[in-house]
Amino acid sequence: MEHSNRTGHLLAFATTMVWGTTFVCTKVLLAAFEPIEILFFRFMLGGIALCAAYPKRLRVRDKKKELLFFLAGLCGVTFYFLLENIALTHTLASNVGVIISVAPFFTALLSRIVFREERLNKRFFVGFLLAIIGISCLSFPGAKVEINPIGDLLAVGAAFVWACYSILTKKISTYGYKTVQTTRRIFFYGLLGILPILPFFKFELGLHRFLTPIYTANLLFLGLGASALCYVTWNVAVKVLGAVKTSVYIYLVPVVTVVTSILILHEKLTIVSLVGTVLTLLGLIVSERRGGNEEKQALREMKQ
Repeated sequence: MEHSNRTGHLLAFATTMVWGTTFVCTKVLLAAFEPIEILFFRFMLGGIALCAAYPKRLRVRDKKKELLFFLAGLCGVTFYFLLENIALTHTLASNVGVIISVAPFFTALLSRIVFREERLNKRFFVGFLLAIIGISCLSFPGAKVEINPIGDLLAVGAAFVWACYSILTKKISTYGYKTVQTTRRIFFYGLLGILPILPFFKFELGLHRFLTPIYTANLLFLGLGASALCYVTWNVAVKVLGAVKTSVYIYLVPVVTVVTSILILHEKLTIVSLVGTVLTLLGLIVSERRGGNEEKQALREMKQ
């Protein structure tokens, strides 16, 4: 059990490390691709990779289970990225970064409603507060905070649907299917959800763009690494740790983004950013740490 938990934490940590660097790839690709194009090609490549990795077909005969896969695809792929991208056109990227980080809070609330066994505790809320303060420092280092109702509400919606995705994948993980198969099915429904909205956005195949090595390399990283591999590792972490404990690792994404911007884009590290990083990491540690009573309860459950 302890070894399994270590693996879950390691996978969640590694996943957020990759997700925190995707902004660099996206920034490069935006020079030639529309956001909806990046989204489509990214998950198309991810789906193809998962098919190649494990070609065996997933057979689901229960319509209720199939519905959960469909909802997971809409929440984790279609709605999340659509809401996030539209939010970025109506509000500041810093606002979106902070608001998206509220996802663990929504996950905890939904998990308490759906899975009664995952109790909310003081440590979680203290950690959440520390992390949000830290992320706010990272997002608004010396900048004025601006409220943009439409964009900010869309970002809240993105955080909520990601929480829904975490809860859905937790439920799906109890069915005993291979994680690669379930992730592939989720990608399929996510792409299916994207297709009807493509005519409303500026979308074209423009395959000539793939002849440029830097664009191809970045899309492959997003498709194979950040999508195919990371969605699998994230879903495994949710299966092992639960939706709440895994979602808390989302706090790390802004930290990785700041570090990456310093190393790759040569941005300066400010005192505010440093304080924000420390508070965010502290929030993660506090949220993940068990209290004494919880440890005793966990030991009793393991013995049973």
